[in-house]
Amino acid sequence: MSTLFEPYTLRDLTIPNRVWMAPMCQYSAAPDGPEAGAPNDWHFAHYAARATGGTGLIVVEATAVSPEGRISPYDLGIWNDTQVEAFRRITRFLVAQGTVPAVQLAHAGRKAATGRPWKGGAPLGPEEGAWQPVAPSAVPFAEDHQVPDELSTEEIQEIVGQFRAAARRALAAGFEIAEIHGAHGYLINEFLSPHSNHRTDAYGGSYENRTRFAFEVVDAVREEWPDDKPLFFRVSATDWLDADGWTPDDTVRLAADLHARGVDLLDVSTGGNAPGVRIPADPGYQVPFAARVRQETPMPVAAVGLITDTGQAEKILANGEADAVLLGRELLRNPSWARQAARELDAEVSVPDQYHRSV
Repeated sequence: MSTLFEPYTLRDLTIPNRVWMAPMCQYSAAPDGPEAGAPNDWHFAHYAARATGGTGLIVVEATAVSPEGRISPYDLGIWNDTQVEAFRRITRFLVAQGTVPAVQLAHAGRKAATGRPWKGGAPLGPEEGAWQPVAPSAVPFAEDHQVPDELSTEEIQEIVGQFRAAARRALAAGFEIAEIHGAHGYLINEFLSPHSNHRTDAYGGSYENRTRFAFEVVDAVREEWPDDKPLFFRVSATDWLDADGWTPDDTVRLAADLHARGVDLLDVSTGGNAPGVRIPADPGYQVPFAARVRQETPMPVAAVGLITDTGQAEKILANGEADAVLLGRELLRNPSWARQAARELDAEVSVPDQYHRSV
């Protein structure tokens, strides 16, 4: 039997296969007005296509816990009930296709208030609706970015509360899994890394202090998320810096600590917290970081990063390097990648009745 198409169970939830969709921002929500941050027809069509294509689990893109937590004005959000109702349309359809719906809860931190990538992704000016980013320290991401406001301890607790409220809304919206975004240079990652966290209080300095905010968010979300439903955490396993950054050793330690706090799976990515770093982006280049966490801790892992080929994905799982694979750009190119891979491996995958002629 193909490992890629074996079901996978976490807590009381069984995911039909190990072909999962990585969260990828679409930058396509309304930027303001009553529908701001709510998924629309584009998001429905986008996620529905991957569900009918046989994807076992879909992690909906970074979904901001507050308006200020958006990367761009066009990001999804889950800070109000209008957004919850709009998400229900998507989650109902995914569940009907046998796909597990997950959502990534996020705060952009110092990388907030930027434009759409296909428009250059540059920081917005006041005339473009920019808002004031926040961060653990008043250190901009890059020279052309705004200097963020350093968060007070009271403001940190407000954001923890925003993650808690977002978890409640995600449950009401029909999601089966919540993922906390702790990667790619966004707020939680900024606290974790000494490259971006220069604080001298209880949230900076030592590993214990730099992880405090992440653990407070995890605890808040886990308290709201039902015991029978899994919780994921996405991490950047390395800043790709030679010194003064977050390291793979830190990630292994974090994985064990997160597992003890009720996180069920680590979604292992890398980078995003320092501009201009050299990243050896070869096929599967991030898989070794996931494999190390799986080998050295009790934490299950999903691997991501230029996983495009059926044989490559099957080998990663068969070798015990990960428990699942997350496909990103390949699923943008081919929404039915899972069905195609199942044919190549002579495995079974859910196919809508309307598409039975494609089997």
